[in-house]
Amino acid sequence: MKRKIPLLCLLIVFLLTNITFAAMPSITADRQYFDVNTGLQVLSGNVHIEHKGRTVTAGEAKTNMVEIWGSGGITFTQDDIYFSGDSVYVYFPNHLAQINGGVSFSRDGIKITADKVNFNWDTKIADFNGNVCVAQGNTTWTADSASYNVAANTFN
Repeated sequence: MKRKIPLLCLLIVFLLTNITFAAMPSITADRQYFDVNTGLQVLSGNVHIEHKGRTVTAGEAKTNMVEIWGSGGITFTQDDIYFSGDSVYVYFPNHLAQINGGVSFSRDGIKITADKVNFNWDTKIADFNGNVCVAQGNTTWTADSASYNVAANTFN
């Protein structure tokens, strides 16, 4: 009986360690270090962060593994969803990416530009704000804001 308890504890630790590492994002950058004062991983040069099918690229970024703050020609992609802009804030628990500055969204048959967008990857709703311009097929229109359902390819 005494041998089973340590073996069981070791198995539980092994399983929990694998679960923890599976949930961690994959991060690469030209330079990176951990800032002990802020508790953030600081990344610069060709930043590439991938987590559960979503990818953020940037010139520089900071992350605490739950949030990402990135700037310098960023992209946010998931499947055929592609956003670009000047800066990004990603908050994984709320499934939210906020992209600011010269935002562009494109996929087959549609292109949307705006000052900023909030994208929820669970609901697949992208809320564009500020100088929104939509080019869909042969139609182009502008608005102050627009809510686009990426999954249904419709505007709300």
